[in-house]
Amino acid sequence: MRTFAIRARDGVMEINYSEDSNNPPFRKFMITYNPKFSIGDNLENIKAALTGLPVDAAIIENSLNYEFSDTIIGINHQKIDIGLAIANMMNIPVVNLHKVQEVGLKKAVAEKQEYLKWHLDYYGEYSGKRNYGQEAMLTIGNGYFGLRGAYVEANANQDNYPGTYVAGVYNQLTTNINGRDVVNEDLVNLPNAQYISFGVDHQQPFQIKKEDIQDIYRSLDLQTGVLTTTLHIQLSTGHILQVRATKVANMTNWHRYAIKYELKPINFSGSLQLYSKIDGDVINGNVERYQDFNQNHIDVIGMAAHDDQISISGQTKTSHVNFVINSKLTSQSCDTQKLLTAETEDKQIQQRLSLKVEPEKTYEFEKCVTIFTSQDENQNLESLAQDELNNSSFDDTLGDSQKFWSNVWQNADIQIDNDMTSQKLTRVNIYHLLVTGAALSSGKLDASVGARGLHGEAYRGHIFWDVTFDLPFYALHYPAIAKQCLLYRYHRLGEARKYAASEDKQGAMYPWQSGMYGDEQSQFVHLNPVSGGWDPDNSRLQRHVSISVAYDVINYVHLTGDADFMKNYGLEMLLSICKFWVSMATYDKDADRYDIHHVMGPDEFHEEYPNSDDQGLTNNAYTNIMVSWLFDKVAGIIAQQDAAVVKAANEKAGTNADLLAKMGDIDHKLRLDINEEGIIGQFSGYFNLSKLNFDAYRKKYGDISRIDRLLKGEGKSPDSYQVAKQADTLMAYYELPFSEVQAVINRLGYQLPANYFTTNLRFYLDRTTHGSTLSRIVYSVLDEMDGNMDQSWQLFSTALFSDYYDIQGGTTAEGIHLGVMGATLQIETKCYGGVRFDSDELTINPHLPSNWHQLSFKETYQGITYRFEIDHHHIKVTADTNSHVKVADKAYSLSKNKPTKITYR
Repeated sequence: MRTFAIRARDGVMEINYSEDSNNPPFRKFMITYNPKFSIGDNLENIKAALTGLPVDAAIIENSLNYEFSDTIIGINHQKIDIGLAIANMMNIPVVNLHKVQEVGLKKAVAEKQEYLKWHLDYYGEYSGKRNYGQEAMLTIGNGYFGLRGAYVEANANQDNYPGTYVAGVYNQLTTNINGRDVVNEDLVNLPNAQYISFGVDHQQPFQIKKEDIQDIYRSLDLQTGVLTTTLHIQLSTGHILQVRATKVANMTNWHRYAIKYELKPINFSGSLQLYSKIDGDVINGNVERYQDFNQNHIDVIGMAAHDDQISISGQTKTSHVNFVINSKLTSQSCDTQKLLTAETEDKQIQQRLSLKVEPEKTYEFEKCVTIFTSQDENQNLESLAQDELNNSSFDDTLGDSQKFWSNVWQNADIQIDNDMTSQKLTRVNIYHLLVTGAALSSGKLDASVGARGLHGEAYRGHIFWDVTFDLPFYALHYPAIAKQCLLYRYHRLGEARKYAASEDKQGAMYPWQSGMYGDEQSQFVHLNPVSGGWDPDNSRLQRHVSISVAYDVINYVHLTGDADFMKNYGLEMLLSICKFWVSMATYDKDADRYDIHHVMGPDEFHEEYPNSDDQGLTNNAYTNIMVSWLFDKVAGIIAQQDAAVVKAANEKAGTNADLLAKMGDIDHKLRLDINEEGIIGQFSGYFNLSKLNFDAYRKKYGDISRIDRLLKGEGKSPDSYQVAKQADTLMAYYELPFSEVQAVINRLGYQLPANYFTTNLRFYLDRTTHGSTLSRIVYSVLDEMDGNMDQSWQLFSTALFSDYYDIQGGTTAEGIHLGVMGATLQIETKCYGGVRFDSDELTINPHLPSNWHQLSFKETYQGITYRFEIDHHHIKVTADTNSHVKVADKAYSLSKNKPTKITYR
């Protein structure tokens, strides 16, 4: 095994490289540690020194002794978990020399590698957006609620934000900004019930302050859904304590979560106080740029305490959603009911107890919490919350979580051999998809999955088209979640019809941003953080969200075989959406073409034409291609349905047979703007826009991902330039098989040169700044399609790391990017694994990254569960019933539960 050993000394790291399992001969390197540079920059010198030398593992020779990590070192009066840092930087496990001597190098490396694949860990105390981002990544939840991974001792401030969100609980507030009444609807931050802290000798409760904390280690165990935070504390009074908080959400009884709080005095005996609180004095303060708006969304109506329990009840201010949050505090260390006292103050209710403590003895407390709202329960909330709380315990919640996650990893895990970091982050993404959506499978929640999960307040918790990127994972593993996401849209079909009518259109037009009711929540202005001014916001013109809703319906039914959904809900939605798009198309008699005006594409940088008084653009290529595809697809679906089903759907949608004739004409005559080189214009007139000097802007600003804000800050407009935030023109190739997009282009009567896809891909990549995390996702897939595997991997890898590294400079602080998380899983299985369900026939054409030895996963397609094991030469596939697959255009029959091994390369 090829290793390097690290010994830290003052200002220097000694590196000894060995090609024979840490045995001589060694190559020695002395790396100077410069305190002026970041930890990452210093460690990069290790990587640079070892360039060209293959490495399988690293060994720390003089780590410090900690119970939570054995790879922490001290250097230049700093403590660093160098194991975490090197694992992230070099994608190798880092082990402790004492562990190697105890169990042997091979076993020590294997154990550490397995640990790192299943744990999301952070060492040290961070401030501002960096800590906010870690809180988002450490969120626990169950799809009913999300609980940010804040320290339980923390109150909301500039460094800590213990947010609590319940799916579907929104509230609208009006704020007067410069004489304009601005209405915003937000996913509400509910009272903070996770608070627990302590005090010594009746001093004030401990707060998270750097000067009192020696060490902080946070570890999220993805196998069980358990978040553990360990603090080593030395107070200014000299008291030393170890404090451990273990948080877990109940994944079955999803109104519950529980916390185990362990206090261990190290160097003192005497009086210790414990404080448990439900804090109703909260606002929506997670997103800095929203601070000018009214963020006070709740009224606290009542607070109560009895025995070991406290509760707080209230209501959202305008949506009038009632909520009740209860908690109870118990302990094996003392009689809490006799010792507890309770007090209320300013929308807060707090319990306190005092007990005598001894050094080196651990005192355990358990706090169980229940949350109920009138969104999902119409009965007596107080009674329901009380009954639920009486039946809850930490062990019960832990057991339910362990059982749930065990099932997840048996059925939905994606196993990647020989890439430890991709493995971990893949599991992180699966974890957050279930944290956001699990409870939706009950069918009892009128909610969907927001673009930022239940993890923060960015985008105000709204539902966007991002569901399109998450739905395939749900449909293939948890179809009940996918179905509920679509029922959320179905239940708001009436609002979509009203929205279309308000714009003098017919049918159903879904909003770009949707919340509680399904009305449009996009604003007319937004704050530009670069200029500090208010810019016009025409993002609501992204009418393609209605195409995404239709696409999701079609894709869900295709993947699951849920014909009843199509009959009872889907067809009405599709006809209503098609009716809208027919009304959007205007006929140019002279050209015998149809145009679609006043829209925006996914790009978002382009809202209108330069020097135009009209909003929106004409003939966005993605929109027109997808409308033509949709019309043709829906016509085929109608042809396969019983006449009675079609009649009933037409009656509900307010459509008739004439609609099909109009759709058939339009889907052959929509206009695209294509130049002589075969480049498909992003919209009509795109080629008339100015070209931007990207190099000059990179030199001036560095990060130009949000070039729109930079241009507006200079008094310019991105509308004037050939520049894109994310994939737009070629987005259809991400969603549809290449053959189906080609069929649309042919049907529209356009002939493109043989290499047009490559030419278009290079053209638009050169003009894209990846200002959206979804941009790299789409282009990664397109690059793989075009044979550019190296660039595909770079884009995918950056997307996979995007929230972990918070590559957008603080946006993860406001919630994770759920669309990217869902989409990375699809790249792994559909793009790199090559498993596609585009037609009624399962096809497998793998293209594994070179460093992945094997990819293994399960997926359930139309009721059949398949197990895939794919390496660079072979595919082993097992189905739970007789089936067949096609590999490289050759058909193979599968016998029930019998593995079939296929050589493909």
